[in-house]
Amino acid sequence: MAANKTVFFMIGILLVVLGASMLAPYAMQIVYNENSHSFISSSFVTIFIGILFILTNLEKEFKLNLKQTFLFSTLAWLMIAIFGSLPFLLSPKEFTFSEAFFESMSGITTTGATIITDLDNSPKSILLWRAIMQWLGGIGIVVMAITILPLLKVGGMQLFKMEGPDSTEKILPRTIEVATIIISTYLILTLFCGFFYWLFGMSIFDSISHAMTTIATGGFSTHNDSIGYFKNSNIEVIASIFIILGSIPFISYLKFVKGNKTIFFEDVQIRGLIYLLLISIMIMFFYLLFINYQSNFLDKIRISSFNVISILSGTGYITDDFGLWGKFSLIFFLFLMFIGGCAGSTACGIKIFRLQMLFIFLTNQIKKLIYPNSIIITKYNNQKISDNFINSVIIFIFSFLFIFLIIAMLLSISGLDFLTAISGAASAISNVGPGLGDMIGPNGNYKAIPDLSKWILSIGMLLGRLELFAVLVLFFPSFWRN
Repeated sequence: MAANKTVFFMIGILLVVLGASMLAPYAMQIVYNENSHSFISSSFVTIFIGILFILTNLEKEFKLNLKQTFLFSTLAWLMIAIFGSLPFLLSPKEFTFSEAFFESMSGITTTGATIITDLDNSPKSILLWRAIMQWLGGIGIVVMAITILPLLKVGGMQLFKMEGPDSTEKILPRTIEVATIIISTYLILTLFCGFFYWLFGMSIFDSISHAMTTIATGGFSTHNDSIGYFKNSNIEVIASIFIILGSIPFISYLKFVKGNKTIFFEDVQIRGLIYLLLISIMIMFFYLLFINYQSNFLDKIRISSFNVISILSGTGYITDDFGLWGKFSLIFFLFLMFIGGCAGSTACGIKIFRLQMLFIFLTNQIKKLIYPNSIIITKYNNQKISDNFINSVIIFIFSFLFIFLIIAMLLSISGLDFLTAISGAASAISNVGPGLGDMIGPNGNYKAIPDLSKWILSIGMLLGRLELFAVLVLFFPSFWRN
């Protein structure tokens, strides 16, 4: 019972932080004379409920066991999505509950899918709140990926456990220590990103909003044309650099702060990300040459680089409608959606390290066929890897693809066409944002899809953001038995 109290006490703290964050958009409502008090009302309700959670769950000693850690992981994101939808519900723009929850879940999971059709003329307060939601979601998943998911041993995430206690009973002090360094790094990167955006031509409001969604690899923009609105190659370069910085493991920043100054060159996963980006950019560049896309040589490099980085990381910023480039680009970007960035970053998808582990597994199987009596020791990043670890990675990849197919089928049943259902499912579970096709493609949005589809996609976003099993395990009765 005490552990359950700890869960709701911590959720109460998160709700107070969320409610306090709503005061910044309320300031925008005052500055821009929006004649709405939706954010101060939402803030009051959220903080009030958060304080109730805190006061009714006070204990002399706070503890989390394994079951309650799983419960907290899912409930925290769900509660934030629910209360984060309040400003949309109370907004003069008249969101339905399905639309408000979808937009909120898309924000907190850093997916970037939106139902807002006219961003250019939307209230500044709403645009800022979307950016704040993604920024909070980005820092939230990084802290979870380093402190909680490794202890839960979700899909091989134990590989990224920081030195420290192996028990969830001691997770709270460790989380506070790690979160302090992570949040400081995250904030510094955001400030630098915003400064360079402003330096190269963005307004202060746009630079702040885009900086938050860039570091979070979320992709919410303040304009219908996304980054393409600015028609500025310097801004695209800045976005690409900081998207990559948000896509590498934040555990590397921690190790750098602790004295390992060569970690960014030694980490196998970071090298894998860079290699994959370079290869993918080259493939797309030569494809644009092949189809004679209307741009000069340097533009082809810029367009290829930006869109590959944006899609692979799960950010979802766009400068061009790649849906018009032909069928190959659709298939290729769908493939990149699944891969995602590095584990322990704000990026989403299957993650680089799992694909590297799959390659190692396949290589070892071939070696065993050639040398049946050989003893093969598997290592990754200079760590010895057990067969159970490799099995957990393979199971995760299979489960990821299997759930993707289930979501796609459900979307088809809800009334979406084949391309929209397939790309929407991939976009949701990989937390990318834009899909493919006329409806949800780079120049479209999710406004016109049925409400049932919005709920299916929202569930997909949550599953993808929390590495599937952290959510699914709660639905097995055996997990709750002592």
